[in-house]
Amino acid sequence: MSFIRQVLLVTNMNLRSILERSGSSLVIIVGIAGSVAVMVSLLAMAEGLSSTISSTGEEDRVIILRDGSSSELSSGVAMTELDTVSSSPGIKSIDGEPMIAGELFAIIDLKKKGAESTSNLPIRGVQPTSFKIRPEVEIVEGRNFTTGTAEIIVGKGANNQYEGLEIGDQIKVRDSFATVVGIFSSNGNVHESEIWADLAAAQGLFRRGASASSMILKLNSPDSFDEVGLFVESYPNLELKVQSESDFYENQSSGADLIKVFGQVVGYIMAIGAVFAALNTMYSAVSTRLVEIGTLRALGFKGTTVLLALLIEALLLATIGGLLGGAIAYLLFNGYTVSTLAGASFSQTAFAFAVTGEIIQQGLTLALFVGFIGGVFPAWNAARRDITEALRSI
Repeated sequence: MSFIRQVLLVTNMNLRSILERSGSSLVIIVGIAGSVAVMVSLLAMAEGLSSTISSTGEEDRVIILRDGSSSELSSGVAMTELDTVSSSPGIKSIDGEPMIAGELFAIIDLKKKGAESTSNLPIRGVQPTSFKIRPEVEIVEGRNFTTGTAEIIVGKGANNQYEGLEIGDQIKVRDSFATVVGIFSSNGNVHESEIWADLAAAQGLFRRGASASSMILKLNSPDSFDEVGLFVESYPNLELKVQSESDFYENQSSGADLIKVFGQVVGYIMAIGAVFAALNTMYSAVSTRLVEIGTLRALGFKGTTVLLALLIEALLLATIGGLLGGAIAYLLFNGYTVSTLAGASFSQTAFAFAVTGEIIQQGLTLALFVGFIGGVFPAWNAARRDITEALRSI
C-alpha cells in the first residue's frame, strides 16, 4: 500500500472519530477561534482608521503649511501669502481662477452621544473653491451654508457620533452660536468627522483676522508638484512647506500602524494559550488512541503515516477555529462605526471597522500556526511509540 494511501486511510479514520471526541476537539476550535477573533477585530479597527485617513489624500492636490508645522492645528498662513502662491505655475484653473483656497482648522468641545464628558471636534473654515478642489464633498441632507453667515454643515461621521448636530440645531463656538443647515459626505474619508463653515465667518468666530491654518490647491497634474514646490521655496520671505495631500494624510495615519502592531501582539499572546490548549488536547487524544496507533503500526503502517495523519487532523481543527473566529469578527465588527483621537490634530476621527480578505488571511495564518505547533509534538510522540508498548495499553 502506497504511503499516500496509508495517510488518507488513517486521516479518514481520525476524522470519523472526531465526533466521539467532540469535547476535546471543541477545546482546540474555541481556543483558536478566540485568538483569531481578537486579532482580526483589532486589525480591522486599524485598517478602518488607516483607510479613512489615507483615502482623504489625492496625488493632484497639495497642502501648504507654515514651515516647521506637522499639522494644520499648529500651522498658520496669511491670506496675503495665499494671493502670492496663487500665481505659481502648475496650479489648475477653472473659469480663469486658480484652484487654491485658504482653510482654517480649529477645535471645539462637544459631547459625544452617550458620553458625559466632551470631546474634541474639528471645525474647518473653507472657501467656495474648497468644494471645487474636493468634488467628493456632497450635501446629502439640508443645504450648504451661506457665505458670510454663522451657518455650518456637518460630516456624516460627526453627525453620527455627536449630540446636537442635527439640521436646525445650534452649537456654541467660542462666544457665538452657529446653526447646522446641512449634512455632507465625502466618500467616507476623514472630512466626514469635521464641521465645515465659511472661512470668513470662522476667522471672526476664532479671532484669526486675515489668516488661515493652511492652503489647499489642485494641480494641473501630479507632475506639476515640483513646479509649485520650487515656486514656494524660491519666493522671498515665504516660509511655507509644500506637501502632496496623499503624503500629508499618510503621515497623519501613523497611529493606525500602532494599532496593527498591538493587534498582532495581543493575537499572538492569546495564541500561546491556544497552543498549550491544543497540545494538551492532542496529547490526551493520542493517549486514548494508543491501541489504534499500535494496531496500525502492527499492520504495517509507517510511523510517518501516523504523524502526518494526526497533523492533518490538528490543522483541520485549526482551520475550522480560524474560520469561526474570522466569521465572528466579521459579523460583529465589519462596518461598525467608532471614533478615536487622531494624534496629530488632537480631535476625534470617525471610522468603520474593515474586515478585509487580507486580515482574514492573517487570522487563518495564526490559526494554522497554532494548529501546527499544537499538533506536531503529540503526533511526533505517537509516531515514535513502540508497537509493543502501545498494544499493552489494551
